[in-house]
Amino acid sequence: MRAVKDPPPLRGQRRPGQRRHAFVAGLLTAALALTAACSSGDKQPDKKTDDTPPPPLASVSIVEPAADARDVPASTGIAFTAEQSQETTVALVDSAGGAVEGALDADGASWLPTGALEYGETYTATVTATGDDGRPATATSTFTTMAKPDQQVRVSSFLGDGQVVGVGMPLIVKFGRDIPEEYRDDVQRRMTVTAAPAQEGVWHWVSPTEVRYRPREFWQANSTVSYRVQAGGLPLGDGWYGRADLTVDIKIGPALIMTVENKTKRMVVTKDGEKVRTIPVSLGKKSTPSSSGTMVVMEKLRETVFDTFEELGPDEGYRTDIEYAQRLTWGGEFIHAAPWSEGQQGSVNVSHGCVNVSMANGAWLFDNTRIGDPIQVLGTERKLKNGNGWTDWNLSWEEYVKGSALPTEPATLPSTTAPPSPAT
Repeated sequence: MRAVKDPPPLRGQRRPGQRRHAFVAGLLTAALALTAACSSGDKQPDKKTDDTPPPPLASVSIVEPAADARDVPASTGIAFTAEQSQETTVALVDSAGGAVEGALDADGASWLPTGALEYGETYTATVTATGDDGRPATATSTFTTMAKPDQQVRVSSFLGDGQVVGVGMPLIVKFGRDIPEEYRDDVQRRMTVTAAPAQEGVWHWVSPTEVRYRPREFWQANSTVSYRVQAGGLPLGDGWYGRADLTVDIKIGPALIMTVENKTKRMVVTKDGEKVRTIPVSLGKKSTPSSSGTMVVMEKLRETVFDTFEELGPDEGYRTDIEYAQRLTWGGEFIHAAPWSEGQQGSVNVSHGCVNVSMANGAWLFDNTRIGDPIQVLGTERKLKNGNGWTDWNLSWEEYVKGSALPTEPATLPSTTAPPSPAT
């Protein structure tokens, strides 16, 4: 059987499919012509692709207190880790939804409330970390503080609110019992000092029960200083806890500085850098010399009695009424009026270690000085023993920093015109 072929087309007819092929060929020809006309023979640029990876997501977790923790110290802060975070915030609320004020610590990995938390209360902490993409990550922890402890340590300040002191005044904080060495760094983290204008300084432990603070150089005249100890509920070793937080605001007076030269038997008094008075003095005789070093006025007594029989014995001891006395050491060295030695003042040392001045000069000094005003005695036969009074300025800055329980980095502060301490 033969295959049937298509009949030959009539004049003017196309075979089936011929029109479609011709139409496609025409489009291709037109496209090639258009390409040649537009590109003048150049290749079209390849499309670029964006290979930049998306910003990493922020993550956050709370380290302390752990979720559902109980018997948490009332001093607790919120410790956390935050990764890829551009901004981290912490919110703490009590069981009634009341917000607790606080601030991020300098390390950026912890947050402290501004005061001790309530005992036996339940709190919820929420830490939010926001990444480069603006998307927040959150972590929460609910915990309960401990019951009020029976063993509490009192924390006290030598200075009171509103007191005006001299430029050499150290800040003095005392504890009602010894603070073990391994707890002092944590205590010191809760001790802050704010001065206006800003001044570099450091805490220095002088004993297990006392810590002091001084700036690198004398306080700037007329500064304001606020210091805070967040000791409430803070573990202090052997089952003892801090009783309460402590905050003190003081003011620094003018820069009144006394300098005594044994060679000249003169005291030069300057105020804010200007010499205001030169005073003849009599210092300690050779058998009872005055101490050479930098001291500060620790106590002012308009009238008192010196009784030294127990200390010096029946031959050297005496009992004498004294006026205008200003204590410099625990060992009994004072600036005071001594009318019986006015004839020797300025020429001969006849005292038992004190700085003797006339009645008129004693009254003038008493009226113009403050607790914390510094005095430097130079050129005597005996050096001041550290610890015999507030001898913080008798130590170099490097020595003073060694008394800190925390590593100390040099501060970057605006330059100042404060008078340098004699010790430096």
